[in-house]
This record gives sequence, C-alpha cells and structure tokens, in this order.
Amino acid sequence: MTPADLSLTVLHAVRRAVDDGALRVDVPPTVKVERARPGGVGEYASNVALTLSRSAGRTALDIAGILEERLRDTPGLQAVDVTGPGFLNFTLRPDAGGELVRAVREAGHAYGSGTALAGVTVRFADLTESRALLVTETVVRLLRSQGADAGFAQGADAGFGQDQPSQDQPAQDAPTHAPPRAETRAETRAPAPDATPQRIHVHPGLYDPRSLGVDAARWALLRAAPQDRPLDGPPLLVQHERNPLFRVRYAHSRVRRLLDNAAQLGFGPAYETPVHAPELLGVLGDHPVVLLTAARHRAPDRVARHLEATADALLAFQHTVLPLGDEKPSAAHRSRLALAEAAGTVLAGGLSVLGISAPERI
Repeated sequence: MTPADLSLTVLHAVRRAVDDGALRVDVPPTVKVERARPGGVGEYASNVALTLSRSAGRTALDIAGILEERLRDTPGLQAVDVTGPGFLNFTLRPDAGGELVRAVREAGHAYGSGTALAGVTVRFADLTESRALLVTETVVRLLRSQGADAGFAQGADAGFGQDQPSQDQPAQDAPTHAPPRAETRAETRAPAPDATPQRIHVHPGLYDPRSLGVDAARWALLRAAPQDRPLDGPPLLVQHERNPLFRVRYAHSRVRRLLDNAAQLGFGPAYETPVHAPELLGVLGDHPVVLLTAARHRAPDRVARHLEATADALLAFQHTVLPLGDEKPSAAHRSRLALAEAAGTVLAGGLSVLGISAPERI
C-alpha cells in the first residue's frame, strides 16, 4: 500500500464515519499521510483527526478513535494506533490481499454477514404499497444477515414479484422468506422513517415485474434512496455501460469468463503473490461495513451503490488477469485471478441480498 493508497483509504474512512452519522463534518477533498516521525508508530501517520476536531466539535482523540474503528480491518494494514493528541499511525502488512481473498472464498456469498445486530428485534408494519413492501422486505434480509431478528408484524413477508415470471430468471428463483415469528425478544424497534417510503406514489404499471422483469424492477426501486423517486425502468433493460444494473451483472459474468479462459490456459485461481489493486481490494474490504451500515440505516440503496463501485473497480482490473501474447501463466496471474474471483463472489452475494440474479453469461 503506497502513501497515496493509504490517503484514499483514510479519506474513505472519514466518509464512512460521516455516512454512519458518527461524525458531523464536511468530508475534506484529501487527507495528508506522511512518514511517521520520531516517537510515532509504524511506517506512516496522519493528522486528519486534529484537522477535523474544530469543525466536528469533538476532541481529536475522539475522532481518531472513530476512524481507527473503521480502519483496523483494512486490507494492507497490520495495525492502526492512536498516539499523542490524536495522530493516526499505520503499520503496513506485507500482504493483506491474500487474507481478504481467503476470507471471501471461505464465506462465499455470505461474506459480509455477521452478528453485530444479534439481540435486536425489529418488526415492520404490514404493507401493501409495492415499493414500500420491496424496500422493507430487503431491509429485513439485511437485518437478518447481521444477526437481527427481523420480520413483519403479522408475518406478511410477501416478496416483491415473487409470483411473477421474470425476464431474467425463472419465477421459482425469485427470493422467498420464511414467515417471521410474531413474538419479539430483547428489543423491539420501529422501522426507520425512510424504510417505508409511502410519501412517493409509484404507479404499479411502470414497475411491474411482468414487463420489466424482476431484476430490473427491483433495481429501479431499490437503487434510489427510499425518499427519492425510483429510477426510470426501461433504460435498465438496455445492455450498455451507462446502465448500472447491466454494468454490475456484466462484471460478474466477466469473472466467470476469466475463470473459464484461465482453465483453458491450464491454470486456476490461487493467491500466491501480492497484487497491487488498491481500489478493488478497498471495495471488497468495505463490503461487510456496507452491509452493516445499510441494515442499520434501513438503506438498501447503499448496497446497490457499493456494487456499482465494485463492478467499476473489477472492470478496470480485469485486463491484467490473463497472460498476454506469448506470456506464460505465472503466480502473478493466479493471484490476480483469485482476486477477480473474490470480486465476482462479492457481486453475486450483494445482488442476492437485493433479490437480483447474477447470470454467468450476458
């Protein structure tokens, strides 16, 4: 991880803290990272907490602690320490990419699931409006992925488009849920105001899964923040890079093609040597935090935006994976392929959370 990569990583942590509501500051355009000075720890340090303390109305030590929590599991960092009045000090790992790839491979599509919300019970009111039902059904899935006991008050877990044939997948592949229990335990919380966006009227015919297909209909209604108007549906059926849904699903299909082409060349994925791909490693490492934040804020649109960022990073990286010309497959190619495979797993898992299919061919 270079100083430039580390600067972007710290900046991203600040942005996540602001998005989470842990900090109330304007996100700076850049974050300065420099070599640790005498008395510091590790290779690099940043005074970002000190620069934000006045506008945040909090001590630099408080801000440094908030950022340290969001940086401690970052790929490429062995340790993050807070020193002095609030300096962040970074110790780099020789190679953290391998750990991340192994974690994704072991967890599969469940990568990012956790128990942070274990003991929390959430019951949503019964809904009839299509978008409110879809958003809340997806929020329930997100909450459950983080260990919460979530469901509808009367077990009305209908499933958007569940009984409609999709243009992209068979009807029986649409997501289903077991009816949640009506009783509560530990803690009962009302749904957040943005979890049931009934202020915006959605004409049912415009987002009918029978005309758009389940995948495009779900993306149109989930990609926009719940308080915003949904995306225009028909453009999501166009196979073009300007279509974010196509870009995400195409990126997943590209991974499958890379794996097939590598097999034809006689090699497979195996992370054996460090791979320089800070953007891709960064978004993959962020995936668990994104799922938890989306669950806490009842905001599945955050997952959709993160999938777009993951797809863009993967599509920029994919050209380095396979040997070119007379080049022979090497440990570097096997490692890049393993990283691409991990990205494909994250894309498929994220789409599954939204109830959207991840085709192997487009």
